[in-house]
Amino acid sequence: MSVYHVPVMLREVLDILQPHNGGVYIDCTVGGSGHALEIIKRIIPDGKLFGIDRDADALQDAEDALSSYSENVILKKGNFSDLKKLAEGLDSSAINGILFDLGVSSHQLETADRGFSFKMEAQLDMRMDAEEVTTAKELVNTLPEIELAGLIWKYGEEKWSRRIAQFIVARRPIETTADLVEAVLAAVPKAARQGGIHPATRTFQALRLAVNRELESLQEGLDAAIHLLGEKGRICVLSYHSLEDRIVKDTFAAHSGRCSCPPALPVCVCGAVKELRIITRRPMLPSSEEIRENPRARSAKLRAAEKF
Repeated sequence: MSVYHVPVMLREVLDILQPHNGGVYIDCTVGGSGHALEIIKRIIPDGKLFGIDRDADALQDAEDALSSYSENVILKKGNFSDLKKLAEGLDSSAINGILFDLGVSSHQLETADRGFSFKMEAQLDMRMDAEEVTTAKELVNTLPEIELAGLIWKYGEEKWSRRIAQFIVARRPIETTADLVEAVLAAVPKAARQGGIHPATRTFQALRLAVNRELESLQEGLDAAIHLLGEKGRICVLSYHSLEDRIVKDTFAAHSGRCSCPPALPVCVCGAVKELRIITRRPMLPSSEEIRENPRARSAKLRAAEKF
């Protein structure tokens, strides 16, 4: 069994979800099963764990990791944006908790031929689901310059997005991760590269998010999860950058009954309905000790809510 990644904020996730014997839980990003394995240990012998992942390699890894608990586990390949359809047959009134651990896994980053990392040369791919059609290589080589710049700005919040897009277009065809890194390094002035993250980080992030429709899928998945949860059921989300965290925060707020009408309106017309009680008014962060032991955790934010 390969190691996808050490589960982030495991203690905090378990404290919030409170898995117990007979409970029913959904892990929307089951991956290497770090969280799932600890959840299932606490819900046997009568509980059920429903695991989803869009990455076939991750799902196989989960099957291997959870093989000792096969009677208590249901695994399905799919995008959590289709959560409602994937969870057909589950009694939603009995669902006690739903977990999302967002972003790319350590395994995906460290497998060169997946094309996620700027640290290893490979064909530009970045698909979490290898059956999908669109790759990062297709985007960088076919999008008009203005659209490419907009993508890098929208999903990467990269202030050099226009210049980077210009240099990418000028160097087409861009075939590999190394080609893309070279284009970004040529575009970003040396004075702007001092310290901080690698200059290509935000561009690679932007392409990955676009290829996999991660933000759109997150919104759809959260809405479905909130609908599926049973009374007092809890939803727990680990995000790793501001764009994800903003969606989680705003979605929880929208479902907590908070009115979104302009202050000047005399009555509420937005139809706000109180479906959730927000557990984490501010996101929980990993401890300094966890960050030392697991650097992947350094940017994690955990938000959670409970269904009314």
